[in-house]
Amino acid sequence: MVFILHLFLLCVTAGWFIQVHAQIQTGYISIDCGSPENFNYVDLDTGISYTSDGSFINTGVNKNISLEYAYPNNPNLPQPLSDLRSFPQGNKNCYTLRPNGGKKSLNLIRATFMYGNYDGANKLPEFDLYLGVDLWLSVKFKNSSDVVTTEIISVALEDTFSVCLANVGLGIPFISGLELRPLDGSIYKIDPGISGSLVLFQRLDTGYTNGSGRYSDDVYDRIWTAYNSPSWDSLHTSLDIDISGDGYRAPNEVMQTGSTPKNGTDSLEFGWNVPDPKAQFYIYLYFANLDVLGMNQTREFNVSWNEIQLFGNVRPRAYYASTFFNLKPLVGNEHKISIKKSFSVNNVPPILNAVEIYRVQESSEQATLSRDVDAVENIKTTYNLNRNWVGDPCGPKNYSWEGIICNYNNSNPPQVIFINLSSSGLTGQIAASIANLSSLETLDLSNNSLIGPIPYSLEKLSFLKLLDLRGNQLSGYVPKPLLERSQSGLLKLSVDGRNICDSTSCQNNKKKILVPILAPLLSFLVVLLLLIIFWRTKRKQKGRKESSNEEGRTIESNNKQFTYAEVANMTNNFQTAIGKGGFGTVYLGTLKNGKQVAVKLLSASSSQGYNEFQNEAELLMRVHHRNLASFVGYSHDNNRMALVYEYMANGNLKSYMADRSIHPLSWEMRLKIAIDAAQGLEYLHHGCRPAIIHRDVKSANILLSENLDAKIADFGLSKGLPDDQTTHILTDVIGTAGYLDPEYRKSRNLNEKSDVYSFGIVLLELITGQPAIIKNMDHIHIMQYVGTYLRKGEITSVIDEQMRGDFNLDSLLKAIEISVACTQPMSTQRVTMTEVLTGLKSCLEMEMTRGLRNQARANHVVHSMDGLRMDHSPDICSMDFELMTGPSGR
Repeated sequence: MVFILHLFLLCVTAGWFIQVHAQIQTGYISIDCGSPENFNYVDLDTGISYTSDGSFINTGVNKNISLEYAYPNNPNLPQPLSDLRSFPQGNKNCYTLRPNGGKKSLNLIRATFMYGNYDGANKLPEFDLYLGVDLWLSVKFKNSSDVVTTEIISVALEDTFSVCLANVGLGIPFISGLELRPLDGSIYKIDPGISGSLVLFQRLDTGYTNGSGRYSDDVYDRIWTAYNSPSWDSLHTSLDIDISGDGYRAPNEVMQTGSTPKNGTDSLEFGWNVPDPKAQFYIYLYFANLDVLGMNQTREFNVSWNEIQLFGNVRPRAYYASTFFNLKPLVGNEHKISIKKSFSVNNVPPILNAVEIYRVQESSEQATLSRDVDAVENIKTTYNLNRNWVGDPCGPKNYSWEGIICNYNNSNPPQVIFINLSSSGLTGQIAASIANLSSLETLDLSNNSLIGPIPYSLEKLSFLKLLDLRGNQLSGYVPKPLLERSQSGLLKLSVDGRNICDSTSCQNNKKKILVPILAPLLSFLVVLLLLIIFWRTKRKQKGRKESSNEEGRTIESNNKQFTYAEVANMTNNFQTAIGKGGFGTVYLGTLKNGKQVAVKLLSASSSQGYNEFQNEAELLMRVHHRNLASFVGYSHDNNRMALVYEYMANGNLKSYMADRSIHPLSWEMRLKIAIDAAQGLEYLHHGCRPAIIHRDVKSANILLSENLDAKIADFGLSKGLPDDQTTHILTDVIGTAGYLDPEYRKSRNLNEKSDVYSFGIVLLELITGQPAIIKNMDHIHIMQYVGTYLRKGEITSVIDEQMRGDFNLDSLLKAIEISVACTQPMSTQRVTMTEVLTGLKSCLEMEMTRGLRNQARANHVVHSMDGLRMDHSPDICSMDFELMTGPSGR
């Protein structure tokens, strides 16, 4: 920066400061990507005013290129290339450009990239560049100093353009410069039947080899490449060329030079080849006679493409510019342009002053339905969401917004079907614009601070299958249509809160009718309730005294307390055993209301012992989460103790996966199970104060409901931290072989990352279909099994064959990365359960969108896992199977 200011002052003092760009630059957008915030300057080479990019994008980090490639080692480096903006976070990051002409205006957009080893990795990245939802260019580099510049001409379909960089898993995207130039809407026309843009293929200033490429009198600020063929002669004039009658307005310096055939031959020829036989091109040929011909001389010629005439009898005027172009695209992979003089005795050879070649980039995807775009934009504004919600919500197909899943139909625009804004800090009322998302199937607004009623307009969402509003401060009643759909099973509705009614019975008018009737009855009930409370208090005090005499401690709970006789009756005298562990046996029971429950009975010979059994009961009485096994009640009657849970029809995950022929699991189902379990653990670690460590996370302790909703169970070994300031506790080592954290085993220091390690093993089980200890492979640990393939780069070999390749590979590879991040040898290297949960939700979004890049990722996955390793040393994998066993899942 000091050098630039010094140079500026020196130039002004010396009187030879370069003339600024001759144009007023009205409508120009010139962004030096990565420059300091609010830093504006005039480029000394071009006279163009550049600005920093802070007002065009809110993601990314500013970086400078390596000194090796910067000034003064590279004195000719354009100033905008000395820095860049990098995007290490998110799969898609977008700049928003607002053209002066607004909607339907024609604009040229230029993007520039120079790697310059800015990250010190000396590893060339590859990434995709999109304009809106359409692929513009796959950006690749030859070396670190290679400058990639690409231009596209496009009509603005809305008031803004979105220029997006997409991470394809081959390195972090970045950009050095971004420019927009307004064009005359009457030029660069393409066939009305083609929906797309023009990407620059070549722009040549013929007959001149010393041009700077960028000229002050080019109103469109195009960059021209000087070119002359060995078989051509160059012409030049110092006279001005009149470009006023030509809308393309090539600059004077370009039109003042031209080429003619050497040695009096008849034609100028040039061509190009591309691998795609369906490629479509438009060519723009610029002509001006650079001398006044003799009385009997003419310059007339024909232009042909692949021996097919495009233009005939072309006669350029002296010192007047004219532009010719094809009305229909030139299709093919081989292209030969021939400019040949007409047959006439006094005809002079043809001339060519400049040429532009553009390739058609057809629109391959549709933009999101405009009504849905307006709705999610309104949601973003209403809640002031701090998310990377920029560009098209659903597109490109692989890159929808975080927390959003869309439905893609080739014949219709994409529509939003899934919105997850759980735990997003939302305040205020439920946004009315949500009701405009007519195809919405899932809406998760749980764990926010929303207030007010549930909008009646949500009943318009006829496709809605899941509505989760728990964890808010909503009031009023559930609209009757939603309630009826929930009761009929068409909608999974989750609400809570004291102020939410399950019907319209809480409306004021009904209250007015009911109050006179209920008042006398209410008085009677209050008296009766006081008597019941007095009787139960006496009974509890007696029970506590007996219990304290027996064990020195007691259980206090708001949950239902059963007598042993009631437990025996609900289990039909313990007739049906559904599980067994160190504590004793689990039986199937039925409450009086017909609800099935699971009854865990402590046996007299239990190795788990009364203390652990009571620890589980006391913990479950104070924690409540939809992904933790629901506690119904307990029995502590005459030294006989039982815990009563909700019944989970599909048992535990370990057994469910073991019965592979009967219970096939898709990747989507596996991800949902993993997310449910992760949410339960995340609640224990970060939702409880102080935090609780489960200490025995394993697939046998993850229970599955009839709908395969997963819940964490068996809290007998759980430990609560003493306070919020404590990060770990010193305790005896206990757990289950295959899942035990190696650092905890060595140090006896227990922290929440011990659960993270165990969860990583469960995630590997879901990915591979293998148990934690693979018995049919000489009892090898699952990390050793997976690690062998990871080292060889054979990632897909570990994926459970039962899924038959029916999955989004990007999603599965990300899940493998998460499992590796969970199972790092040192706890400080592991991710938190919050990070795990975020990553798994991203995996689910990718799986549900089913991107098109599956196979390409398999070849490059090793690179995407740089820095992660799966340690399966003998010390980590050796297990004492007798010592390290915990309670089995029911």
